[in-house]
This record gives sequence, C-alpha cells and structure tokens, in this order.
Amino acid sequence: MISKTQFENELQLIIQNGIREDVGEGDHSSLACIPANATGRAKLLVKEDGIIAGVAFAKMILEYVDSSLEMETFITDGTSVKKGDVVFHVSGSSQSILKAERLLLNSMQRMSAIATKTKKYADLLEGTNTKILDTRKTTPGFRACEKWAVKIGGGENHRFALYDMIMLKDNHNDFAGGITLAIAKTKAYLKEKNLDLRIIVEARNLEEIREILENEGIHRILIDNLDFEDTKKAVELIGNKCQTESSGNINEKTIRSYAECGVNYISSGALTHSIYNMDLSLKAF
Repeated sequence: MISKTQFENELQLIIQNGIREDVGEGDHSSLACIPANATGRAKLLVKEDGIIAGVAFAKMILEYVDSSLEMETFITDGTSVKKGDVVFHVSGSSQSILKAERLLLNSMQRMSAIATKTKKYADLLEGTNTKILDTRKTTPGFRACEKWAVKIGGGENHRFALYDMIMLKDNHNDFAGGITLAIAKTKAYLKEKNLDLRIIVEARNLEEIREILENEGIHRILIDNLDFEDTKKAVELIGNKCQTESSGNINEKTIRSYAECGVNYISSGALTHSIYNMDLSLKAF
C-alpha cells in the first residue's frame, strides 16, 4: 500500500485540481456582488439518512482556500446521520466560503454515499471472518477520497494503484503465456528491480487454482466469478497456503453466502462505481 505521505499528497492534488477546475481565474459571481471584507456563516445540512464522510477532507479544502476560515464540527466522519442534522458550521470570508462550496459539497456527497454503501456491505459480513475490499474502479482524479470513504464506512483498501502491488489477472496471464510463466516472469522482474511487492493471482476455475498453488510466494489468490460450491472447494484447496479473495458480480444478496464459503476478503467495485451521491447542502444562516 502507499505511504501516509503519498496518500496525503494525493489529497492535496485533488484539492488543488478541484479549485483550479472550478474557480479558474476567479469566482466572478461572488466578486461581482459581495464585498471583499464581507463575512458570513454557513452550515453543512444533511438532507438524507446515511453515513457522513469527508468532514476531515472539508476542513482541508477550507484551509487550502482560506486559512482564516473557522470550522466548528458537530458530527465526525463515520457517524450515522439523519435528515436535518447539521454536521458543521463554517465562518469567515463570505467570498471564501462560496469559493470552497462546490468542491466541498461534491466531495462530501460522494464520499458519504460510498461510506454508506460500504457500511451496508460490512454489516452484511458481521459475524464472519471476511472483510470487504474496494477496487481500482474509482472516479478518475478522485481515488484517494473514494478509498478514504471506504475506510470510513468500515471497509478495507485493496491496492491503491498499479504501482503498489502486483496483480496478475486473466489478461496478464494470457498475454504472458499462462499462469506459471506470468508468475515466473513477475518474480524475475521484482528481483531485477529490487522491488518488494505482494503478488495476487486471479483464478477463473479450480484447475487454475491448483496451478497457482504449485508456485511459491503468492500472497493471495483472487477467486473470480466462481459459484458458491466451487468457492468452497477453492478455499479448501488453498487452506493456509495464502490469502483468499472472492470477486465478480457479488451483490447485497450474495455477499453473505460468499463470506460463509470462508474467504478472507470480498472485493466489490460497486462500492465506488455504482453509487448515488448523498444529498447534502451548505446553507448560509
């Protein structure tokens, strides 16, 4: 996984690019009708039940836009909220509040939706030894926030990107000439480049799992699109040799059954790619 410093740098890049994209040369609407010295207050109002996420990120946005803005927080990240709740107040320059408003809301609405869905999936796994993972199926340019939201909702992060873990999927294996060749080439590459990266290998059937198990140094086997019966067999085959992960068309109706097959992890792209923003608003008062 990436370091804390790398992750924080990604967050700063999101803020910088978000303000660049939204404000550009200036917020002419505010500049035209609000005096530079005008001050005001606004509240973050919840308009839909769920799990709030992005409060700490909102603070980072406000600090970036105007370090003199003051934020009074009433509800923290990961808390269940209901319609009508007020998460925080922000006070200071009216122009600055308006400058930060859209990036702050866009971020918190999406992060809260992801945290809410993740919490629902995590609750469905309660009582099992299985953890829910995200994937790389994230919004371009917003990955760090979406993966942060998964953590807030009670999930775990998979690899952050292509550079912090080796994941040999079906196309890698096919292009490389097969699973065994793909693994051998990967080990040689890691040794040549002096890289210490974990290796995950995808398996499409039980035969491929048997082939993967003939190789040493595999961190996890990704059991892809297998039914419950074959997933159970796969878990038995793998035993304690490496970690197990189920993936592929897993939803709210099937996730518990896959967990009961005994896998260590279940990964779901739906946590980030199939959500509707949670309804929040920033209201002057």
